[in-house]
Amino acid sequence: MGLYRVGIDGGGTRCRAAVADADGRLLGRGISGAANILTDPETALVHIRQATEAAFKEAGLPLSDISSAYAVLGLAGNNVADAVSFIAARLPFAKAAIVSDVVIALQGALGDRDGAVASLGTGTVYCIRQAGATSMLGGHGFKVGDLGSGARLGQGLLQEVLLAHDGIQPSSSLTETVLAEFGHSPEAIIAFAHGAHPADYGRYAPSIFSAAAAHDPVAINLIRAAAYRIDQTLDAIIARGVTTLCLVGGLAPLYRPWLAERGDKVFAEPLADALTGAVALAVQGVFTATFSNQAEAVQ
Repeated sequence: MGLYRVGIDGGGTRCRAAVADADGRLLGRGISGAANILTDPETALVHIRQATEAAFKEAGLPLSDISSAYAVLGLAGNNVADAVSFIAARLPFAKAAIVSDVVIALQGALGDRDGAVASLGTGTVYCIRQAGATSMLGGHGFKVGDLGSGARLGQGLLQEVLLAHDGIQPSSSLTETVLAEFGHSPEAIIAFAHGAHPADYGRYAPSIFSAAAAHDPVAINLIRAAAYRIDQTLDAIIARGVTTLCLVGGLAPLYRPWLAERGDKVFAEPLADALTGAVALAVQGVFTATFSNQAEAVQ
């Protein structure tokens, strides 16, 4: 058996890795850039390796031990089989399981308990566990899903900037600031959008929330529309009988005041983060599990 267990949390903005011994004792952590295997698989592979090497270096372990380690990777964009196969064939580990990043978030937030998590970050995806069975909602990717995500917020902001520039919608302090960033050039915005990845749009999300706090009308409308979409999904989850719900991800604390009140008996604080969840699954030996249609195990 492999000497070490590796957990990977690969999102649309950054990739984090942790290495533990076979008993789950954490030895080291590492971090690198985005690891969305659907939008940019080659870069995702580079960042997975960089984060893993950084974790082994922090632990004082030789990098050669990576090839004998067992890993669980929670990766954004894992719901396309071709992307999973491409990544799986090129991983440096002895054995690995690739699952959705929300699956490791669920394990980190709830341990082995039943409940659900809403992962709100560059993308959005939801995961439910009931009587040991795991299912998912959303997570269909930026082009046709990820409603309420940071990427969608950023994309919506650029749309509003262009509408304001053309005199179709009123401008605001936020739209003027972003337009100035692009040199007051719609062509520059179009060129940016042509090659932009979700993380490129998602970087605007914090400024949208900041602008909303300053009563910017465009920002407020964008967040209200996004929060409505999130609330729709949370309602669908609760309708399934879920009584414990954790909000996780970088935008979770920013969204919380904008979401419908459901009481402390429904919303719960996560026990731990997604990276902790990935390590826990690796220690458990989750290398043949299937989580709904969103996960694929690799032997």
